[in-house]
Amino acid sequence: MAFSRYVVVLALVAGCLLPSSVQALWPIPTTLETGMTTLKISPAFYFDVQIEGAPPDLCDAVAQSQYYLENDKLGRLVVGRGANDTTALASAMTLSKLTLSLASGATVGSISSEAVKPLGTRSEEYALMIPADGSAATLTANSTLGLYRGLTTFNQLFYYYGGVTYTSISPITITDAPAYPFRGLALDTSRNYYPVSDILRTLDAMSWVKINTFHWHITDSQSFPLEVAQYPELAINGAYSPQEVYTASDVQYIVQYAAARGIDVMMEIDTPGHTAIIAATYPEYVACFDARPWADFANEPPAGQLRFALPEVMNFTASLLTNVAKTLPSYYFSTGGDELNTNCYANDYLTQRQLNSTGITLNGALDTFTQTTHGALIAQGKTPVVWEEMVLNWNITLSNETIVMIWISSADAAAVAGRGFRIIQAPSNYFYLDCGAGEWLGDGPTGNSWCDPFKTWSEAYTFDPLANLTEAQYKLVLGGEQLLWSEQSGPQNVDPIVWPRAASSAEIFWSGKQPTGAALNVTEALPRLHDVRYRMVQRGVNAIPLQPHWCALRPDACDLYG
Repeated sequence: MAFSRYVVVLALVAGCLLPSSVQALWPIPTTLETGMTTLKISPAFYFDVQIEGAPPDLCDAVAQSQYYLENDKLGRLVVGRGANDTTALASAMTLSKLTLSLASGATVGSISSEAVKPLGTRSEEYALMIPADGSAATLTANSTLGLYRGLTTFNQLFYYYGGVTYTSISPITITDAPAYPFRGLALDTSRNYYPVSDILRTLDAMSWVKINTFHWHITDSQSFPLEVAQYPELAINGAYSPQEVYTASDVQYIVQYAAARGIDVMMEIDTPGHTAIIAATYPEYVACFDARPWADFANEPPAGQLRFALPEVMNFTASLLTNVAKTLPSYYFSTGGDELNTNCYANDYLTQRQLNSTGITLNGALDTFTQTTHGALIAQGKTPVVWEEMVLNWNITLSNETIVMIWISSADAAAVAGRGFRIIQAPSNYFYLDCGAGEWLGDGPTGNSWCDPFKTWSEAYTFDPLANLTEAQYKLVLGGEQLLWSEQSGPQNVDPIVWPRAASSAEIFWSGKQPTGAALNVTEALPRLHDVRYRMVQRGVNAIPLQPHWCALRPDACDLYG
């Protein structure tokens, strides 16, 4: 056993790549030692939870892992899909249990409570050991959230052939912890509506690759599908239909479902731009509503932005945001702030009257608006999250705790970090999943999407979160996310447009580098991402193929320079 570990570790160092047999794990663990012994799962295999007062969501997670172990039935991605493993299986030892335990002195809390703690205080690390001799495997962590992360790794290690579930790389020793605390996926459910079932399935897939934040862009100019108890008319008048509404119970169910899978829900109500739909209920609060030509007043139709200079609009917005935020356990709430079009206000009578009567500039009014809305959120214990324009395009005062999302270009991270703000990397030139589908606007048959070309998984995978930053600024990078804006997406294509591409950033921000210390490498990663995709399909997610099946069974055979 010691010799086989030595051989594998030596190969890792010499080649700066992972052994070809380790195709299963995504994101790749911090440290990884494997052998070359086949080990099969006993028909009587069970999870032994050695935790007094184990919380119900941990018990549910264990049951989920047992289900995946029994039902994934994924053949190894090699020619024959495991047929050549039959000889080794005939004499393989049998694994009968995985023992789960918390480190001495650890507090027993639910996965759900651990998942929504402030960034930097969540304990996601774990250690997993699977001996080759059939003795009990062990999973230990400092929290139930860490145990959950370890269970997702455990399930990825096993394949199926001829009625047997097995691994070919025991003994296995893993210690693992995230490189960055924030690993997200953003979904826009306003431009097109997604049923709750599609969101839940997306959350499941996120959990399998250790994504820990669902950035829910729930409203925009096109629709307001969120039911708010204090302002019911917003959804009544702003949703596409009564059936296309996220009720209060829907939201709570999604939030609880996410938390049990180690995922925090960070909701976004974008203001003061992207708010035309509010005019359906409060027309006096919105300037340039449905103004034509719309391109003079907005980045996409319909035009319309909050009259943020008006005190009553400031108070309404603060009330709206806080009434939503107080129903959510997350410490983080996004107020947006992107793509604010000043033309909308140039000839708006109510805005100009307010500015003239007070002697305040439009920038000054935006500063007051932001301090009012953010102040209300901060009073509730929430940390505001904004898009980069709020720092780079406007001279406004933001709390030092404000988190800034980089989206226009990866090159903008340095300027935001230079102001001392913590950042989330979400650059459109790497991470926008909707790019490359062509122009969606009418009267533009030869047009392209604004952020062409299509962002392949491999292009996203080359992103360097620390590029152009000083070493002193590295600590400001909380992590990052890939994003799906839904002008051309909906429940019909959410799976293939998101998966497995969104797993790219999951590994960038969990692993940061290979276990050898070498940089992440597209060539090394591709066989493992194939594995992720095939396992997702086995679990009911319609993830798109990365290559022809022939290539997936023959690692490196379809490399351009192979």
